[in-house]
Amino acid sequence: MKITLTLIVILATAFYSVGQDVYLTKTAKAKFYSEAPLENIEAISEKMTSIVNTTTKAVVCKVAIKSFVFEKPLMQEHFNEKYMESEKHPYGQLKGTIVEDVDLSKDGTYEVTWKGDLTLHGVTQPREIKGTITVKDGKITIHAVFNVKIEDHKIEVPSIVIDNIAEVVEVTFDATHELYTK
Repeated sequence: MKITLTLIVILATAFYSVGQDVYLTKTAKAKFYSEAPLENIEAISEKMTSIVNTTTKAVVCKVAIKSFVFEKPLMQEHFNEKYMESEKHPYGQLKGTIVEDVDLSKDGTYEVTWKGDLTLHGVTQPREIKGTITVKDGKITIHAVFNVKIEDHKIEVPSIVIDNIAEVVEVTFDATHELYTK
């Protein structure tokens, strides 16, 4: 919790300047799903931190890799130690800007494209992600689903279990934000 709070303060400070509206995570969830012949794999983290700047349309989401919870503890252990190397690469981050000219100060639902970078396993790749932003009652909610090729982020899978792990993983995130006040 202390790390999450520190992260929020650092990110908010980096995004904050006079006249800008910065929204911080109230609730957030990141999920990934891997469909493979032998077994489907799903993990969820409810500890994602996210910031939206309505003036610059910048959005940053960051999640501790170790915060993903699996159905089977052994899967979680292998994910952190063998594949993601969480000690070496503790966070995943999605950082970008909303491309469309939308007014995030007005209630509504907006289909948007978010252009930026995804960093996983220490490897940063450019991304264009389609998603939905809903503005209602002073809150901003973001929903997006996108695919990640594990080879794009140099995540190695031992040949003995290659059939157990999908080459492409579906990532979903949902985050609700409230106005940050100093």
